Amino acid sequence: MTHHTMTHTKKLLVATVAATALAMGAVGVISAQAASPAAGTTPSGGATAGTDPADRNLTRSTHLTVAAATKAAQAGLDAAAEEGQKVSVAVVDRNGNTLVTLRGDGAGPQSYVSAERKAFTAVSWNAPTSSLAGRLSQTPNLKDIPGTLFLPGGVPVQSKGAPIAGIGVAGAPSGELDEKFARAGLAALK
Repeated sequence: MTHHTMTHTKKLLVATVAATALAMGAVGVISAQAASPAAGTTPSGGATAGTDPADRNLTRSTHLTVAAATKAAQAGLDAAAEEGQKVSVAVVDRNGNTLVTLRGDGAGPQSYVSAERKAFTAVSWNAPTSSLAGRLSQTPNLKDIPGTLFLPGGVPVQSKGAPIAGIGVAGAPSGELDEKFARAGLAALK
């Protein structure tokens, strides 16, 4: 078997495993390995970003499950409701893709998109959006980056210091309240 045929066969195997997992309704990151886990990874194949020794062109990363994202979003929504605030809460993955968005009863129509953009901004810069808002005075064109919103209310979710998700809240009368509720969502993941 030639190297090209072996490489093609490996790619087909990975594609078949991925398709089968999707068909079974798997949630989370699936890591197919031909060899033992790379140094710096957990036994479950996740955690640290690293390379697969069998193929130096692949990387691994950690992502929240939909269940964890939903738990965080609900915790943020509940914290807001306890204070009589009508908000939306969004959780995005490391790549900025929305995992879940909950629009609270009575939340304004703008809050849904704003929550997603705050979550995206927090995970993109691995920082709370309240601290990022201050950067606009030095670099005002940051606000022109598509999908971002430099207003308080977004916090990153981290694993070993690396961003794996973002939580955004919008709709409260102040960004400080939005961020307080986003932090309640973050606390639910601990």
